[in-house]
Amino acid sequence: MTADRWFRRFHEAPAAKARLVCLPHAGGSASFYFPVSRALAPDVEVLSVQYPGRQDRRKEPFVPTVEGLADEIAALLRGLDERPLALFGHSMGAMVAYEVTRRLEDSGPAPVALFVSGRRAPDRYRDDRVHTRSDDGVLAEVRRLSGTEADLLGDEEVVRMILPVLRNDYRAVETYRHPPGVRLATPVVAFTGTEDPVASVDEVAAWAEHTTGGFDLVPLPGGHFFLTRHQDVLLRTMAGRLLGRVPA
Repeated sequence: MTADRWFRRFHEAPAAKARLVCLPHAGGSASFYFPVSRALAPDVEVLSVQYPGRQDRRKEPFVPTVEGLADEIAALLRGLDERPLALFGHSMGAMVAYEVTRRLEDSGPAPVALFVSGRRAPDRYRDDRVHTRSDDGVLAEVRRLSGTEADLLGDEEVVRMILPVLRNDYRAVETYRHPPGVRLATPVVAFTGTEDPVASVDEVAAWAEHTTGGFDLVPLPGGHFFLTRHQDVLLRTMAGRLLGRVPA
């Protein structure tokens, strides 16, 4: 039941050759990755993570740190079968995916790839402090990044629901600090928008310093949510790594 709370399987893939775990951005939910699951099934089983405190888990307390989320998710992944496993995370999800990968390398199953998107390397910090802003300040940042539809932000009831989630997630990311001297053995592929205001190409390229397993940088036109415009590129890249071919 715990795994069912954390992972959403939108498309069954019992004969899948590999598994991809997708982790959402700040304020995001598992449903963001429904199109990824649809595109990769049945060859890849996609598990989309549902963090506590949102959608059907809205009554559960938030996990306040990146490390706390990673502890929970890594423990559940250790209980799955041994199909090749990769992780994908966008923005905050990239940091959680990185910390999950660290834990799985320490106590298996070690991932075959880590895909990160729209996030600076773990030791590249900015003094943003979005989580300390007023409600209007938090929403202004979300609008700037176009992470939530503007019409939803105009709905007072929806705004009341998402503000605590956003503030918690920004606090988790902005207070995270990377332990010195740590490097992965897992190969890393980093996707980035060339006009992303919160993750420059150079800051994303610095992920290369955090793995000995090989690194590829994939810059694409667009801002922070560039991936919605370039889903085909991300899917081809991830399927190629997991299956050795482009999905049909």
